[in-house]
Amino acid sequence: MKPILYIKQGCPWCNDALAYFRSKGLDLEIKDVRGDEQGMAELQAISRQNKTPTLLYGDFMVADFDINEFEEALVKNPAAAAKLGL
Repeated sequence: MKPILYIKQGCPWCNDALAYFRSKGLDLEIKDVRGDEQGMAELQAISRQNKTPTLLYGDFMVADFDINEFEEALVKNPAAAAKLGL
């Protein structure tokens, strides 16, 4: 199962997240929810919001983050960090 990264094309935080995950070699399923009603509904169902980037991996989710917030979430959840290889 791949982590899912919900993004919106043109979102600067999403571009930062994509670059960060590429630099870490993390293989992601990327879902661009801009103009995708089903993808947006899925994002809202799992995170109760519509902001991006949002990463979902099993029961680990970080919604509407910048890189510092994502790394803080990893520190708070070392099991998820280990599973992600980060």
